[in-house]
Amino acid sequence: MARRAAAIHPTALREYDVRGTVPETLDERAAYAVGRGFATRVRRAGGTRIAVGRDGRLSSPALEAALIEGLTASGVDVIRLGLGPTPMVYFAEATLGVDGAVQVTGSHNPRDDNGFKMVLQHRPFFGEDVQDLARMAAARDWTEGAGTVEAVDILDAYVDRLLAGFEGGEYRIGWDCGSGAAGPVIEKLVQRLPGEHHTLFTDVDGHFPHHHPDPTVEANLEALKRLVADRRLDFGFAFDGDGDRIGAVDGRGRVIWGDQILMILAGPTLAEHPGAPIVADVKASQALFDHVAGLGGQPVMWKTGHSLMKTKMVETAAPLGGEMSGHMFFAGEWYGFDDAHYAAIRLIRAAHLAGRSMTELRGAMPAIVDIPETRITVAEADKFAIVERVCAALRAQGADINETDGVRVRTADGWWLLRASNTQAALTVRAEAGDAAGLARVLAELDRYLAAEGVAR
Repeated sequence: MARRAAAIHPTALREYDVRGTVPETLDERAAYAVGRGFATRVRRAGGTRIAVGRDGRLSSPALEAALIEGLTASGVDVIRLGLGPTPMVYFAEATLGVDGAVQVTGSHNPRDDNGFKMVLQHRPFFGEDVQDLARMAAARDWTEGAGTVEAVDILDAYVDRLLAGFEGGEYRIGWDCGSGAAGPVIEKLVQRLPGEHHTLFTDVDGHFPHHHPDPTVEANLEALKRLVADRRLDFGFAFDGDGDRIGAVDGRGRVIWGDQILMILAGPTLAEHPGAPIVADVKASQALFDHVAGLGGQPVMWKTGHSLMKTKMVETAAPLGGEMSGHMFFAGEWYGFDDAHYAAIRLIRAAHLAGRSMTELRGAMPAIVDIPETRITVAEADKFAIVERVCAALRAQGADINETDGVRVRTADGWWLLRASNTQAALTVRAEAGDAAGLARVLAELDRYLAAEGVAR
């Protein structure tokens, strides 16, 4: 491989990580450049060792090898964890005395995508840090060295930690790993949990032959719903490709969405941390923020994105946070990172402590009518300008708005959200109301502002 040609395609430089399509916008040369640049940043911060893992995508072994070559060429020693989910790599970074970590993963993206999630000295590596890797590659501004590689198997230690102090009852649970990297963890976890457990697609297969591993898309939960129905299970969990996002269904097969998962988790969290902040992204239901306030907590609405959420949790000392995307973040007795396996453990515990079934917890939530997150394709150069113009018009009219991330507008019927996607040339919209007629009015208002910009939903 012509390492001198190492470069990172500009479209692979995302807000939260490096991610592209293999080999069109991400290849082994880019992996090598990421390794050289990240290792240089580690060394300049005084570090010497990092942990590296990979998911089960077909391109991950080759990208991992090129990444490690780059890391060691810049003088960093590598703890090679091998195949496993992203939270296991985060766990290694938190517990092994290393100075950073990189996970080779395409997360929930299409199967030909891949990328790199990074942590430096217990903090997310994102935004300008990611852009810096490309600048360093262009200038060949890299340290030199000859790092070593040591293979370490941390899977059992990670499962031990997930189960430490487990408080939960005996439930009948379905688990859908979607052929992703969560499979080996779940196989070990269910052997040790009380109750009865039924697993789906735990063999890691980068072809994703059964369904795509994105639990925020309801169609991807059909196999789990069938399993719960056929076996008459209490509830079920699903995971994305790298195990940092969770999906759930109750005993009736109803989806428990990300903000509803947070509502269930909020009760025991605030019982243990009275008055604490709980962070959720701007796409979450108003019912969640009202629920947290009703329990005496401090609802904090923040920007979408796992790196941004982690940073806000540190800033506010929040013990719990989450996103509609299924990223659930735990501090306090955990380490502050998003972990779908630990989220499952905490949901089991929450049901047990509540003394109610997951179906009852889901059924007790306020009735709302909403539209899921919808993306509207626009020119990359226009997306932020459109949001700003809409926001300015709303300000001029004295609307009740929140500008944390894009603009979220409260109306007499509910609310609507317009924001620029951080990962695509698109606008993101969402809306919610108490009933169908109210939602129609909310959407009509949203559509008027979009039409003024020449955009149709």
